[in-house]
Amino acid sequence: MKTGTEFLLISMILTMMLLPDNVWAQSQPLHIGSRLQLFVDNYLLDTLDGASLVLHHPHDKGEVLKFDHPWEGMFCGYSTVIKDGDLFRLYYRGRPDGGRDGDEGETTCYAESDDGIHWRKPHLGLFEVMGTKNNNVILANAAPATHNFSPFRDANPNVDPAQRFKALGGISASGLMAFVSADGIHWQKLREEPVFTDGAFDSQNVSFWSETELKYVCYFRSWKKIGGSRYRSVSRTTSPDFINWSEPVEMTFGSTPWEHLYTNQTFPYFRAPHIYLAVAARFMPGRQVLTDVQAQALGVNPKYFKDCADAILMSTRGGTTYDRTFMEGFITPGIGLENWVSRTNYPALNVI
Repeated sequence: MKTGTEFLLISMILTMMLLPDNVWAQSQPLHIGSRLQLFVDNYLLDTLDGASLVLHHPHDKGEVLKFDHPWEGMFCGYSTVIKDGDLFRLYYRGRPDGGRDGDEGETTCYAESDDGIHWRKPHLGLFEVMGTKNNNVILANAAPATHNFSPFRDANPNVDPAQRFKALGGISASGLMAFVSADGIHWQKLREEPVFTDGAFDSQNVSFWSETELKYVCYFRSWKKIGGSRYRSVSRTTSPDFINWSEPVEMTFGSTPWEHLYTNQTFPYFRAPHIYLAVAARFMPGRQVLTDVQAQALGVNPKYFKDCADAILMSTRGGTTYDRTFMEGFITPGIGLENWVSRTNYPALNVI
């Protein structure tokens, strides 16, 4: 004869056996092994009692690079920084004046550093720009890919050494073009046709090899219609070979309010590559700070001071959801009217 306690235990076991797999899995401790973890979301947290997650902000340590060559200038942007062994590599769009997205006035420039603080612009002699080959341009005459050329160092263990670096670039009219390089300086198209066409792409479209998903991942600009408004947003596609990409899926942001995300800057965090961080540019259209007179005194293009922007911190562990644990600005405009115009405070890709 079984006791009441025994019947209760049997009943509990049967109930657990009948629970859906996902409920049973969630009741078990997560196995994290020796992997480092970032507390940027609630993934590892069951409850918080008398504690909270707090966002710490980076400190401004001053200017490290000027866009002061004639082929660089005020409309440089979409920067990417890569740690390659003992060398830091920096890529950015060269654009001295305003123009149509994806025209021949855009180039891709390069700088390098031994410490990430003191940068040099090597004279590469690869392309003639503005009458000289004495420049740091690694890609020219490749419009519209030079509008938003965004490279990465391929972490795929089976990567072809001739394709150790990869990049995507292009606009909606062209689709995304794929480029490869052995050394990060000399680039060629992977093929003449675009590798992916289903997106808006009017921003920096970022890609990388995922060590946890074991495939290439691309986060790119899309637009989302909510009621009568359209928001700059992010979608995602994946590929086994950097050529054939899946149907795009829109990213979601939980129950947080919709905001314009101009760039997403999503990348695997180097100490914990199973967690993707996104230091995204949050764009605030119509939030004007400067007067017309102040903008004129600063020499701001008349089209680019009636809005402002900051940078936010999001995270994702793959899939289609960004976690927005922290809604406040991660990098805020700070002191100085020049920091409160439409295209300032856009973060570079990667934290290294």
